[in-house]
Amino acid sequence: MATDSRQPARPGLATTAQKRPLRRKALSFALIGLVNTAVDYGVFLLARAAFEHSAAAVLLFDALAQSCRCGGNTAVLLIAANIVSWTVAVSGSYIMNSSITFAAESGKKLRWSDYAAFVASGIAGLFANTATLLFAAQILLLPVWIAKAFAVLASFVVNFALSHFVVFRVRDS
Repeated sequence: MATDSRQPARPGLATTAQKRPLRRKALSFALIGLVNTAVDYGVFLLARAAFEHSAAAVLLFDALAQSCRCGGNTAVLLIAANIVSWTVAVSGSYIMNSSITFAAESGKKLRWSDYAAFVASGIAGLFANTATLLFAAQILLLPVWIAKAFAVLASFVVNFALSHFVVFRVRDS
C-alpha cells in the first residue's frame, strides 16, 4: 500500500517545519529593523544638526511654528528631522526586506506599489507603537522604559504581520 508523501510521518512534524520559515523571516525582519533603527537615529541627528545650522531652515521652521501655533521652531525642527530620518530608514528597510526577508515573495524586485504599502504598514506600526506606549505608561502606569519596550513589540508585530500578509504576500503568477 502506497503512502501519501504529503502526510507527515509524525503528527506535529509539519507544524514545526512550517513555523521554521516564519521564525526565520521574523528574525531577519527584526535584524533589519535593528539596522534601520541605527540608520534612523543617525540620520535624525545629522538632519537635526543640519537644520539647526541652516539659517533658511530656521526661518522656515519659525514661520511654520507661528502659523500652526505648535510650540516654537524647536518642535517643528524635531518633527522635520524625524520625518527625514524615518523616510530614509523605511526606504532602506523596504529595500533590505525585499532583497532578504521576503526575497521569494518579491522576486527581489522593488515595486512602487509595494513600497507604498510598506510605508503605509510602517505608519500603522507607528500608530500601534504610540497607542501602546500611551496605554502602558498612562493607563497601566508602567515605567516609560518598560512601556516603550511593549510599544516596540506592538509595532514589530503589526509591521511584520502587514509585511508578511499584505506587502510581500505570495502573488499568483
